[in-house]
Amino acid sequence: MRHIISINEVSIEEIDDILDRASAIDQGAFDPDALNGKILANLFFEPSTRTQMSFVSAMLRLGGKVINLGSVEASSIVKGETLADTIRVASGYADAIVLRHPKEGAARLASEFSSVPVINAGDGAGQHPSQTLLDLFTIRQSMPLEGINVGFLGDLRYGRTAHSLATALSRYGVSIHTITPPGLELPPSLTHDLLDTGTKIVVYEHLEDIITDLDVLYVTRIQRERFPDPGAYASVALGYRVTPETLAGVSDRFILMHPLPRVDEIDPAVDAMPCAKYFEQARNGVPVRMAMLQKVLL
Repeated sequence: MRHIISINEVSIEEIDDILDRASAIDQGAFDPDALNGKILANLFFEPSTRTQMSFVSAMLRLGGKVINLGSVEASSIVKGETLADTIRVASGYADAIVLRHPKEGAARLASEFSSVPVINAGDGAGQHPSQTLLDLFTIRQSMPLEGINVGFLGDLRYGRTAHSLATALSRYGVSIHTITPPGLELPPSLTHDLLDTGTKIVVYEHLEDIITDLDVLYVTRIQRERFPDPGAYASVALGYRVTPETLAGVSDRFILMHPLPRVDEIDPAVDAMPCAKYFEQARNGVPVRMAMLQKVLL
């Protein structure tokens, strides 16, 4: 596999192979020297905790090494260096590049100028395929992916994790249920693409109208910065908050997911409930990204 830019370009066979590899790795079945002598360049132009740290952990656990961009302010970017030139240089220093960038399409551009594989770690409101793979892995730990009912709650307009996951799930015959504030619905182009695959999409205004029928609820942060009035944000966010009371009556196999960071959208009292899988979901980033690195480097 050359690059991992969009989940659309990863076949269902490749997805299943990565998830199977990740499952074996999670059970301890991996070579700790598999990537000995390999170097990964982490180029993060936006803040990151889980994605950046888990890629570092994944590379180190496989015996490789990591070089980091460090602060953007301390790099040649501030001197006006283009992304294309940065990628050309970085690909001469490493065997693979992990890129996060605020501009949609940046990972695609990087792949055109890189002499080594590029993994998209999030490009603006575009895609986040490595998050998608760990999300699929987390769901698959609890239930088969085929034919399930998945709810998406929160900011679905700008939420790249939701975009990528909905796209991937459409290959498994799922039904998608969206619960979102006005103006933060799935982008029309994505809705069109999902409907073209035959995916059923149902839109709800209130979570209580569908919660007991869901197998998975994927919560995303409603971004405070999208609201010029703090009061408007507070009133909207309060209506899309998950509490223990919200989850009364969910099915036995129901799971609650969140790509994190969490702000106000899930009550901390939910954390101790058996259905809360978001911290396990974050932990799953290591075996899944280990499998991805093996896929592009071996």
